[in-house]
Amino acid sequence: MVRFLILFVVLLGLLFGLELTPVADRFFVGPWTTGLAHVSAGMVQLFDGQARADGIILRSLSNGFAVSIERGCNGVEATLVLLAAMLAFPAPWRSKLIGLTIGIVAVQGLNVIRIISLFYLGQWNAHAFELAHLYLWQALIMLDVLVVWLLWVRTLPRAPRTMPAHG
Repeated sequence: MVRFLILFVVLLGLLFGLELTPVADRFFVGPWTTGLAHVSAGMVQLFDGQARADGIILRSLSNGFAVSIERGCNGVEATLVLLAAMLAFPAPWRSKLIGLTIGIVAVQGLNVIRIISLFYLGQWNAHAFELAHLYLWQALIMLDVLVVWLLWVRTLPRAPRTMPAHG
């Protein structure tokens, strides 16, 4: 357990440090966030048709309300926490790859729901938007990471137990 915790903290530091570099921002974080805005706009358009993405901004065409998807709101940090936890945990690489694939989809899927809900909530009530944005959704996204990780750990093959030698 100590090995896992140390490796988790080291990986988390490395991943967060890497995320803050201009190269990661230009080639990963920026395009990811722009793509997230476009996916969110596409989902809104399926039901409403009154949304458009401009870069990292999701805007209502009917009333002009907009949300800007910034660092910390794009799900990258939550995904990095999941990545560090799964990579640090002693498990077969195949299990890690499957867990990461499913886990990233789960975290990012919930983040799209988060963005869309905040998009509509902000058009309805600014105070409710602030509470949901700053407190409710921050906790729910990290809870999602924890639940995904715990479910993944439960699916891992168990190591055979060895019987202590008597003698």
